[in-house]
Amino acid sequence: MMYPFMTLNDNTEIVHSESLEKDGREQVEVRIEKPVHGGFHSASCWLPDYKWENIEGFSDEEIKYFQDYLASVAHIIMQLAREGGFEGGMDNASSF
Repeated sequence: MMYPFMTLNDNTEIVHSESLEKDGREQVEVRIEKPVHGGFHSASCWLPDYKWENIEGFSDEEIKYFQDYLASVAHIIMQLAREGGFEGGMDNASSF
């Protein structure tokens, strides 16, 4: 299952998987999709290794931008992946 994380100003969607056990360690897949005329640009990045795959349509410069962006929010994504996204994390939130 994929959980929404953020929509950027250019309508690029960033979503993440739940926390997965892969090769004996916790990993989370982050998918990035940007709508373009006639389709989408897309890419996947596995955290915490920042292993990119299935890059279609994005330039090296755009991937560097997303790499830097993910580096700044990876700790949040990893936590949300453990908790079931924003909705799952609400179970642990304090109520006023």
